[in-house]
Amino acid sequence: MIELRWARTGGRTSEEAQRCYGPAAVRVTDADIPAPPFPVKLPWVGVAPLRMDKQRGRPVLVEFWDFLRVPSLRTLPYLKAWHERYSIGPGGPASGLRVISVHCGGHEASRDEASIREAVDRLGIEHPVLIDSEFELWQMYDNPGWPARYLFDADQKLVDVQHGEGGYLETEAVIRELLSDDGDDVGLLRGEDDPDALIVVPTDDVEGAYNGPYEAGGVWGVFVGAGTVTTNGMAMELTAPGAFNLIWHEHHTAGVLELEVSGGVECLATCFTPGLAPPESDPAG
Repeated sequence: MIELRWARTGGRTSEEAQRCYGPAAVRVTDADIPAPPFPVKLPWVGVAPLRMDKQRGRPVLVEFWDFLRVPSLRTLPYLKAWHERYSIGPGGPASGLRVISVHCGGHEASRDEASIREAVDRLGIEHPVLIDSEFELWQMYDNPGWPARYLFDADQKLVDVQHGEGGYLETEAVIRELLSDDGDDVGLLRGEDDPDALIVVPTDDVEGAYNGPYEAGGVWGVFVGAGTVTTNGMAMELTAPGAFNLIWHEHHTAGVLELEVSGGVECLATCFTPGLAPPESDPAG
């Protein structure tokens, strides 16, 4: 079991936020921990079963996620970008970064293997995905929530951890150091991920379908079942469970949400993500 000392870096902790977000963001401050092995007989997506000990000689990034959790999907673009940028190392593919997403479903619908495979395909994930619906590897890591990121060096020692969203620049810096890579970096994919950005706290997440005023940079819906979801007059047909970005604003915006579901769709939660402060809110402006 992984045991760590943590440094809290912020994050929402209300009951509503836990439903969509999980624990507050934390980063490791000190650890000397070997990589746990992957449990045998668990299914994999996109690759033949992997063994952790066979990854020695390359850095390995293990990310726990759930396709029905908004923070997992907001972190996913970084995992995909790091896989594309760093999978080939200085000594060829065998020395590059190995990204592995470990799917642990927190909802009944996200523990269904067929639904997980559909989500991996729909989300365009090309790196390996391990399906851990019984939380075997999760328990070996003593993992507290989604998303959670563990980076191991070529000797399979833990060198970087992030619980919750954020820490993207720090993790990439460690990846580049491990690979002795001085080429172009991925950097930040969203303005609100900049640690120095001025961010406005959004409306609290709500259980079920929400209708009414909100303030946020984005609005997400978490759905199960099949049918129609209509957001402010725009209809979307769903055939499988998932979390979907319904509205996106360039900056934190006040708006009114009209969310309707029909057919066999159920909305588990409506989630509001932070956005950049409007330009007129910038003290430097």
